[in-house]
Amino acid sequence: MDWRMTLIDLLTPAAVISPLRANSKKQALHELAQHAALLTGLPERELFEALLQRERLGSTGIGDGIAIPHGRMLGIDRLVGLFARAEKPIEFEALDGQPVDIIFVLIAPEGAGADHLKALARVARVLRNQSVLDQVRHTRDPEAIYAILAESAAKAA
Repeated sequence: MDWRMTLIDLLTPAAVISPLRANSKKQALHELAQHAALLTGLPERELFEALLQRERLGSTGIGDGIAIPHGRMLGIDRLVGLFARAEKPIEFEALDGQPVDIIFVLIAPEGAGADHLKALARVARVLRNQSVLDQVRHTRDPEAIYAILAESAAKAA
């Protein structure tokens, strides 16, 4: 992975889901795995299991209403991201105990190594920007959300 890679290198407009309708963490991960399967051609069940397995190690809810579930998969040759804005906050066992309404899923190739970690750090950096978060939380349209993320990624690059 190139160190100049931005959030938008991981995300396409089709990978933005708003609103995500889910009542639980498991349901949210299932919906996101379904969407990821459509984008990547990978089996939905395996995607769901990879995300669930990672959550069992500890919640990917990083606080401030944000979660970054992630997993590694065979059969994929690049990092793939999905962004979701939940219709209503979901209990996610986040570090700060707050429910989550912003979810960024990262699917990495099995051997991604440090690239996977760099991508997670990039995602966290963009989502920690309070003005980006506020804009995304007040926008329902997936294309508008993609535009906000693209603009913030360009500034952060």
